Order: sequence, then C-alpha cells, then structure tokens
Amino acid sequence: MPNKLYNILVPVDFTAKNKWAIAKAIELSNNFHCNIHLVYVSSRLSSPFASDISTETALKKLGQLKAAYKQQLCGEGSLEISVLTGGRSKQLAKYIEQYEMDLVISGLSKFNLPQRIISSISISHLAKKTNIPVLTIRSGGLVCHYKKIVLPVSGEVPMRQIKLAALLGRAFKSTVYFVSLRKHADEKSQNILDTALELVQSISTIPVQSFLLEGQNLAKSTLDFSKKINADLIMVNPIKEFRLPGFWNRITNKLLSYASKIPVVTIMGAKK
Repeated sequence: MPNKLYNILVPVDFTAKNKWAIAKAIELSNNFHCNIHLVYVSSRLSSPFASDISTETALKKLGQLKAAYKQQLCGEGSLEISVLTGGRSKQLAKYIEQYEMDLVISGLSKFNLPQRIISSISISHLAKKTNIPVLTIRSGGLVCHYKKIVLPVSGEVPMRQIKLAALLGRAFKSTVYFVSLRKHADEKSQNILDTALELVQSISTIPVQSFLLEGQNLAKSTLDFSKKINADLIMVNPIKEFRLPGFWNRITNKLLSYASKIPVVTIMGAKK
C-alpha cells in the first residue's frame, strides 16, 4: 500500500452507476492530485447481461466523459481513457499491473439479482487477483469526506487496511474505529486489536478507537455499528466473514458492499 495515491482506475460500462464512481474518483483526485483512468473493456465474454459496443463507439463515449468531467479536476491529476479488448477481469488485472493503479472505484447498480451476483464475484475476485483496494460506491454513498472510518478486525492485524485508513485519515482528519465481535474477544483477539491501534498511532496522529460488538456475524455487526455512528467508509477483507448471514444472502452471494449504503473498500491482506 503506497503512502500516496497516484493512479485511480474506474471501470466504465456507460451505465448510470459510472456517474457516482467517477464523481468519487474526482473528489479523491482533487485531494491527492492523482490521475484517473477511465477504462472500458470490449468483450462479449465479459458478461451475458452487458451489451458490448465497438471500440470506435467506446472511444467516442469515453472522450465525451473525459470532456464532461475534466473541468471538475482542480488538482494536478489528469484524466486518461482507454479501451481494452478481451476478458474483463484479465484485462483489468493487466492494466492495473502495467500502469500501477493504487485504487479501483466501482459504482454499484440498484437492485438487480444477476448484476448483484456478477458484481459481488467481480469485486472479490479483482481485489484478490490484483491485491489493490476496490472501493464500491452506491448512488446514495457520495459523501464528500471520510470523517469516520470503520475497520473490522478478524484473525490477523489488517496491515494494508491500516495503511490506507491512515492515508485517508490524514487527508480528511478522520477517526478510525476498529471493531471485532465480543464472542471472539479472547487474549489473541485482544492482542490483535491492541496491535492495530498501536500501528495506527505509530504512523499517524489521527484518533483511533476500538469496540467489541455483539452478534454472531462480523459483517452484520459491522454494518449495524457503522449505521449507528453515521460512518463514512468501511474497510473489509474479501473473506467469508464479510458476507451477510441468511439463506437468501448466501444464495445471492451478498457481500457487505451490496448491503451497505456506506461506501465499502475491499482490500486483501498482505500476501504470506
């Protein structure tokens, strides 16, 4: 996790959900002076529910987006556009590696079962495959600050989440809230929470707090807590703890990202 954001990738499919993803990218660019990459992947295999368009049409549409949003950039960042051809996941992963992306921002569509399942798999897969944070934004999640960042802790010290939280916290003068389930509050879990608090304090002066939550499911308890304190951002690892409980949620692979009106960052832990 870098100490600065240099490049933000926004995958584009020319639907309404792109608007809030681009808006969030511009906000972060104006704060961190980073570049925004709007990328469309042309592939009939990318999704059976997506309508593919020609490369020429895609470039024209991307050019229109660039012209419309470029005037909103007030920092030193630039707006880049690209059309890729091939499988969506593979091409995005290659682009992320080649151009050293630091963050992916993806808009979430309103309720649509096929799109929900595909998007849930895509978010988790992209975070795991590329090892960079994936921020998901809903239409109602366009806060203009990150004053309260919630970071659930489960099993290990979330180093990469801590570094990103500290980076955003310095820019937005945030408070970071570490949360864990009370049922897991043994000596090992408490040591992990204490270590996480100490790490944030060692790399930043932002305020931090820790809470033990009631409940059996970390995703649900985290979401309930975040709503209660009016949090602005939740950071999770794409593992089973952050899928919501219940038969229907298991069938639809309902990630915390899709249950939350609060923006969610999915970020892998450090590779072992």
